[in-house]
Amino acid sequence: MSENPEAQENDVPRPSLVKPTLETPFHIDFSWWRQNDQEWQVFLQGLLSEEQREKVGRINLEDTIDWVDPQTGEVTPMDVLQYLLSSHYASDEEQGGSSLIESIFRAFLKNGNQPLTAEQLGEALGRPPQTILRTLSGRQVYRGIRPAG
Repeated sequence: MSENPEAQENDVPRPSLVKPTLETPFHIDFSWWRQNDQEWQVFLQGLLSEEQREKVGRINLEDTIDWVDPQTGEVTPMDVLQYLLSSHYASDEEQGGSSLIESIFRAFLKNGNQPLTAEQLGEALGRPPQTILRTLSGRQVYRGIRPAG
């Protein structure tokens, strides 16, 4: 008897076949970082302030904390590095970054990585939502920014 090829295909995570729209929420998929970039912790730690980098040296980056959404009160686990990045950028007054991807990435860090649509990102960054959508919905995944859900 031969193996079921459909069962094997289902074991492989695939990108969604649904094309994102202006209303599709995106977020930083930190699991994508772990799977696709061996230097993910080095890159993300480089975004932290000096004080936070010192904290990272004293904590286990594999630990998680319970993060409480200030809007909904929902408690979700968040890894320590993600928490430090979010708290660092939430207090950062600098708007955006030098490139569109950098600006989008910072926007997600500033809002605690809560899902945002291309329209919301466009409004927050003063950039055309269609340009943001084209950038985020292409074949290449930039900095782990993918559709949420």
